Amino acid sequence: MKSILLAALFLLFFSDESKAQYAPQAGIVGSTAIAGNSPLFVGWATSCNVKRGYLDIAQPALGKASAGDSSLAIGAADNYVVSLGDSGVATLYFSNPITNGPGADFAVFENGFLNPNNAEEAFLELAFVEVSSDGIHFFRFPSNSLTQDTSQISSVVGQNYMNARLMNNLAGKYIANYGTPFDLQELAGITGLDISRITHVRIVDVIGSIGSLGTFDQTGRKINDPYPTPFPTGGFDLDAVGVLHHLWPTSLSSFSHTLASIYPNPTENHITLKCLPKATFRLFDVTGNTIRSGTMDGSVDLDVSFLSSGIYFITFTDQSGNRCTEHFIKH
Repeated sequence: MKSILLAALFLLFFSDESKAQYAPQAGIVGSTAIAGNSPLFVGWATSCNVKRGYLDIAQPALGKASAGDSSLAIGAADNYVVSLGDSGVATLYFSNPITNGPGADFAVFENGFLNPNNAEEAFLELAFVEVSSDGIHFFRFPSNSLTQDTSQISSVVGQNYMNARLMNNLAGKYIANYGTPFDLQELAGITGLDISRITHVRIVDVIGSIGSLGTFDQTGRKINDPYPTPFPTGGFDLDAVGVLHHLWPTSLSSFSHTLASIYPNPTENHITLKCLPKATFRLFDVTGNTIRSGTMDGSVDLDVSFLSSGIYFITFTDQSGNRCTEHFIKH
């Protein structure tokens, strides 16, 4: 009887990797996926440098991935990608540093696609995520892969689907147009990292081989994803990195924020701008598109009822050319 009980316990805790462990695929209840057009995003990467990886790391003579270029990873998610190849690296810079806020602080977008016969499964290519507050020292999010590591996931269509419930803190967990979120609080207390001011995010392709050249999660388990992918589009396909919390733009000169204000904030239908010196103003969205501009002498009322919900910015410029930028939230 004792041996039977021990065997049952072993099966319960160790044998069934298919049991849900982490958040499911986009569109499934409980998913943490964030749509690319979500008003939660307040910014995007402003520059990107890519170091390509191999089409097949086991056959370096085949060359390196070549699809797309680094400019395609800048700005909002649009499903235009740069392919990293096996072990390829993309380093992205943010002019307004990412900061640690409540919940997730940024999200990484790839171009995976669903299994047409099972909404829980998708073709996914994965990557590690690292951050830096000085552009020199990078620190990796601890990741988990519970996908089986005894049989290689193929790159053949129909034999290459994965379940998002079996992975955590790996970019590419979600399908195209949905970002995989990362919370800086998980890296709190690391010497050399200021999670209140992250200037760089680095994406490192996971080599999905379960052979000797493969890569491991934080527990030392092989990360199994479609391999090999000896195509120009091989490896992780980076679309964008969206920011959920960042440090707001600060005054560009001696023009004090105390002299300019926006209220009510948050708002639904209108805002009043107040500025002590005579000034011009520019209302723009998170992508930098100008929505309205004008001059003001003391104050001005603006109708914002037509705006979509989200965060917007007002830049005030006085007669001497001094500027400051404030933001408001539209419900």
